Amino acid sequence: MAGRKRVAGSMTTLAVVTLLMCTPAAPSVQAAPDAGPPTTVSPDPAPPNPVSPTTDSPQTADPDTTGDPRSARGTSNGSDRSRAYVMSSTPFGGRERLKVWSPAMARPVTVDVQRPSSSATGSRPTLYMLDGAEAHTEESGWYAMTDLATLAAGDELTVVTPVGDPHSYYTDWRAVDPGVGKKYMYETFLTRELPPLIDGEFGGNGRNAIAGASMGGVAALTLAARHPSLYRGVAGFSNCANISSLQNQLLTSWDVSRGGGDAANMWGPVGDPAWADHDPYLLAEKLRGRTIYLSTGNGLPGKYNNLLGDPVDETFRGIIGELGSSFCTRQMTARLSSLGIPYTANLHTTGTHKWGYWKDELAIAWPVLMRSLGLR
Repeated sequence: MAGRKRVAGSMTTLAVVTLLMCTPAAPSVQAAPDAGPPTTVSPDPAPPNPVSPTTDSPQTADPDTTGDPRSARGTSNGSDRSRAYVMSSTPFGGRERLKVWSPAMARPVTVDVQRPSSSATGSRPTLYMLDGAEAHTEESGWYAMTDLATLAAGDELTVVTPVGDPHSYYTDWRAVDPGVGKKYMYETFLTRELPPLIDGEFGGNGRNAIAGASMGGVAALTLAARHPSLYRGVAGFSNCANISSLQNQLLTSWDVSRGGGDAANMWGPVGDPAWADHDPYLLAEKLRGRTIYLSTGNGLPGKYNNLLGDPVDETFRGIIGELGSSFCTRQMTARLSSLGIPYTANLHTTGTHKWGYWKDELAIAWPVLMRSLGLR
């Protein structure tokens, strides 16, 4: 929906400022100038004293040990509601809008699928794109606010975007939330129910990458870390990977509350071990071997900010949100470096928490994501 305004709200209020000011200084990481290419870090074969995941990561079972999610198969006839299937498919803006039955959520989930415009047949890789916290019911922000459709049209791949369900964090909630009126089970849906359906009915070949911004960025990193065999590449724009730190638990709880929910119904109260179980910063070792792309601005207004014309609260949210994202992204790059895990980072010297910047970043990250899928 061209022209529809979206506010990338994620971290605001005076409490957020206080938390950020009380946070220790971020590790020193070289920032990539805005005019230059992202910085790719390829550590030496013998990394300096990597942290052992057995002592630094939460002691939890690898979710992938329960079996390959691609072993399940979907059905389109709706005769078996214990399996995911396409309930309906309609043309929508050059792509297909699906209503997919999710057994885990016991309801249909809206998903948009863009297939190649060429007449080429055969299987192809899949890119999953996750929305920000303000995920709208009309369409993903990646289509409403960026050039995703045009970028995808230039490659032989399938793009999948879940639609709606704001502030869900694309994770499995532990209980029905009274304020939201549902129990999100997005980790199960995105890793076990949907991929077999995409591969089986939409030409997927099992090579997947996942990317997102803000809420979707940390969710992409979390899913890639918890299900490393499912994804070859992952990109996170303007997110806070260290989600189980005290300040980020409080910020995430506040963010969930903006959507009417209670984060205690997601991963439990502050301090619950489930927060660490979903923290890609702590699970970073699981990202080894994946193609990783990270980016952030630093909160300084740039080319997509009109300080005279934009609403003051929108500008304030964008500044504070990106200040937090900058700190978190530098934490994550330092963590990956300490583990000797290669990554590409684009740490901008300007930019706020706003879709215009993510539009540009998607174009920069696109070749990296395509290489992870074997398309470059």
